[in-house]
Amino acid sequence: MVSLYEERFDEILINIEKVRLEVNQHQIIKIIAVSKNVDSDAIQNMYNIGQRAFGENRVQDYKIKTELLNELPLEWHFIGRLQTNKINALIDLNPTLMHSCSSLEMAQEINKRLHVKGKTMNVLLQINSAYEEQKAGVLPEDAFNVYEKIISTCKNIKLKGVMSIGAHSDDESLVKKSFQITHAIFKKLESKGAKYCSMGMSSDYCLAVECGSNMLRIGSTLFK
Repeated sequence: MVSLYEERFDEILINIEKVRLEVNQHQIIKIIAVSKNVDSDAIQNMYNIGQRAFGENRVQDYKIKTELLNELPLEWHFIGRLQTNKINALIDLNPTLMHSCSSLEMAQEINKRLHVKGKTMNVLLQINSAYEEQKAGVLPEDAFNVYEKIISTCKNIKLKGVMSIGAHSDDESLVKKSFQITHAIFKKLESKGAKYCSMGMSSDYCLAVECGSNMLRIGSTLFK
């Protein structure tokens, strides 16, 4: 019997594949299941149907879930705003990828703690491509220079690309424009080693794929 999880997952995969084939048949797209609002049982259910990468936005919740599910070979991503007093705790959890480095100052603070601990961390630079005051991230016009400065001054950070959140608007053209801005920066940064363009969530993942995203952060549509 097909579970609700399988039905939702299959629907998302079909939607992604339809858009991907139209825009770039060679693109590989990774799904991060955003598990911030569900318990470990829901994560286990998603694991049972093949999902391996999960995203959390609070360090304490992330820690609890990793402890409960430590026997599973899961890939954990940190996708939330990071408070300075939580940096050490996040480093100790060894995330596969930290999506939300929102400034050069944050990168330097994380790097300082990593250096002390003798560790490295894979990180994405967050870009505020919608120019919205409530969103964190560097402005698009500063992104390339900030990315270069992090590479040159933060040796314990391994920059892997960029992340952004689509414009908070019912106007699809505004959302699309914010994605296009992020993707253009990503393409420019590929020469600097950028691999991931993380953009697109439950409400706009198809549009994000259309605009070139290769990493989606999908929560409510998977776990509703």
